[in-house]
Amino acid sequence: MADPTSLLWIPATLAAAAAQTARNAMQRHLTAVLGTVGATAVRFVYGFPFGLALLALAAFLAGAAPPLPDAESLAWIAGGALLQILATALMLAAMRLKSFALAVAYTKSEPVMVAIFGFVVLAERLPGMALAGIAAATAGVIAMSGNPWRNGVDLRATLFGASAGAAFGLSAVCYRGGILLLETPVFFLAATTALAWALGLQATAMILWLRWRDPGTLAKIFAEWRKSLFAGGMGALASAGWFCGFALAPAALVRTLGLAEVVFSLLVGRNVFKQSLAAREAWGLALMLAGVAAVLLAA
Repeated sequence: MADPTSLLWIPATLAAAAAQTARNAMQRHLTAVLGTVGATAVRFVYGFPFGLALLALAAFLAGAAPPLPDAESLAWIAGGALLQILATALMLAAMRLKSFALAVAYTKSEPVMVAIFGFVVLAERLPGMALAGIAAATAGVIAMSGNPWRNGVDLRATLFGASAGAAFGLSAVCYRGGILLLETPVFFLAATTALAWALGLQATAMILWLRWRDPGTLAKIFAEWRKSLFAGGMGALASAGWFCGFALAPAALVRTLGLAEVVFSLLVGRNVFKQSLAAREAWGLALMLAGVAAVLLAA
């Protein structure tokens, strides 16, 4: 009999994509006030308390204490945490140069990166249909992005976005590696344990960095606590969904389905930031959705 939890990665990933879109939109607003580094710090500093709350809830539901990571598991989680900080900063830098939806789209070379890193680092092999779906979905995202060499601004945005995608990809693989090493059969307890440790490390790193390099921005982060609290809460919920997905399925499948975030971002860009969708972007979106459908059929 099939494991009834085997497909739970699908709703977990869709919920993560929706929450991440809300967090990205708020961080885009905060970037104008706090700068790129300050807006990056918000998701971790304000996300950590939410991460602890989610871990406490998971432990209560599981009826078990959270597992204590060993040195190897903690190293994987710490690597993922640091790469995620870098990726978030690069993504926000791209958002300052491009529209909200297309800046997010630039980062979505990530599924291909995750498939490659997952094979090299974790020896995860994917079926042919899944690989074809990942390729099609990524091609759709690239089509949405258009020609990045029209002017210097587009080139810089592409470089920031593509670099963010690579860092997000390797971060996802590191997180999956760390989660799989945690000694608990309860997937959501493993996921929230890794999440709490990652957010704790990230919050500590960002606070120490800002205190050393930019104490004024650190003060602004606490002054903007209302918006920052929303961004941190949405970020923690998004990460919880991603981590639950990583606990149940290869990271490449999770991140490909996570391209639903592009759809959500287009809706936000249209309704919040009043940005329109060109015909080329519509064709790219259709190709991306076809690729996501292929991944789901292969799951």
